[in-house]
This record gives sequence, structure tokens and C-alpha cells, in this order.
Amino acid sequence: MKLRISINGNTVERDVPERMLLSDFIRHELRLTGTRVGCEMGACGACTVNVDGDSVRSCLIFAAQVDGSEVRTVESLAEGDALSEVQEAFRRHNALQCGFCTSGILMTVAAARERGELPRTEAAVRAFLSGNICRCTGYQGIVDAVLELAS
Repeated sequence: MKLRISINGNTVERDVPERMLLSDFIRHELRLTGTRVGCEMGACGACTVNVDGDSVRSCLIFAAQVDGSEVRTVESLAEGDALSEVQEAFRRHNALQCGFCTSGILMTVAAARERGELPRTEAAVRAFLSGNICRCTGYQGIVDAVLELAS
């Protein structure tokens, strides 16, 4: 199948197998390795990317399903050496450890922020982040970063 998407602001056209997962296309065809593959069942959120402004699990959809779409990965957040506001908030609050889950969480937060939908209480942030699993941080730094961004 011929696939044409905008990814991180660049138009890409490729022939892809109809059953190639979006996560595999991003990582193996485009070599954008910031998108992680964890559980491969959509439960952990590590593979989260933004498609047309919405957060999606790239391990759960085929690349063919995003034909004609705008896809953003974690590589789109920084501009050169300058971190985005979302990345800076995570840095200030030490909201990462090993970093495996971080890109998925950043993309989830970035999409909600762009839509003006970041939660504003700790309980709401924890519920909002429930689709992104982190085994290292205990979430407090991540919650604090999201609350700062929402204020």
C-alpha cells in the first residue's frame, strides 16, 4: 500500500505492507526510535504518538490507517537543542528515570495541552495518566510537571 503522511512536519511517502503496525513503521522504516514499544498490547502507553492532534497507541493501529494524517512523535517536541515547555517541566520536576516510558507520557501530555485539556488536580492528573505505565518514578514528579503545565 502507498502511504503518505506528514511526520514531525515532513511529508513521507512509502510503500508499506497493509498489516505493518504504525510503531514498526515509525521505528524501523523511519528510524525515529523515540517511540518505544513496550507491551505491544496498548496497555503501557510507551508507543504513544499524536495523530491529527489525538494521542494514539502506535502498536495498536496499522500504518495504513494514518494515510493522509499528521503524525507527531517525541522527536517533534524539541526545536534543535531547545526543549519544549513540556520537556522543560519534566526536567524541572525530575519526571523521569530510565526514560523508557517518557516519550509516550510526553506525547500524551503535549496533545492534551495543545487542546487545552490538561487536568488541574492531582487526582485528575493521576487518572489522566493511568494509560501510561511507569515502573521507575512513582509518578509524583510527572504529576507535578503536569500540574505546573496546567496552571
